[in-house]
Amino acid sequence: MSSRQLDQLNDLIIQCSRCPRLREHCTQVSIDKRKAYIDHEYWGRPVPSFGDPLASIMLVGLAPGAHGANRTGRVFTGDRSGDFLFAGLHRCGFANQPESIGREDGLSLTGMWIAMAAHCAPPGNKPDASELASCREWLIQEMDLIRPRVLMALGGIAWNAVLSALTDRGIDTGRPRPKFAHGAEACFDDITLIGCYHVSQQNTFTGRLTEPMLDEILTRAGLLSG
Repeated sequence: MSSRQLDQLNDLIIQCSRCPRLREHCTQVSIDKRKAYIDHEYWGRPVPSFGDPLASIMLVGLAPGAHGANRTGRVFTGDRSGDFLFAGLHRCGFANQPESIGREDGLSLTGMWIAMAAHCAPPGNKPDASELASCREWLIQEMDLIRPRVLMALGGIAWNAVLSALTDRGIDTGRPRPKFAHGAEACFDDITLIGCYHVSQQNTFTGRLTEPMLDEILTRAGLLSG
């Protein structure tokens, strides 16, 4: 896969202004900064995808964190969710370092591309249906360029976004559609979709998602991508 094509797609994502509610929210968050980041210059734009252009696994998250990726400009970078995810990616051999604090911190991924159901931080971490539909085009184009063997969805919203993108690509996802669950798997042609609880603090702080649970899914994704 040409990294140039993915760079061009990311440029289009960054310039996107389709969802006024999300653009207004991201801009306002960049003005009303969290006290801990008062001296930081917030990214405040749609956050591009990130990873290995030759990846066989595409991990799909929900959306940028308001004071994480919306601040740093890189997916899952600069908040507790990202800390948990990148530590797992490092343990399982997908990342060269266990933490991600900013776009220039030297992080690189191998075999993994990280995309999102929505590229703008939504109020309450909940993009609405029309916003998810507007962002689906980017996910479809990424699938077309990356051509992953494995799609790993973090949470039910990402799972459903992936299924909708697959359907729009002409792939029969079945009726009824497969339901999300941690560890759930669904096969479509030569693609396997695997579910994982989201790495949000709501899940990791309560023990709903533990490090061994994440590592098991990542290891499974690696085997399936084989």
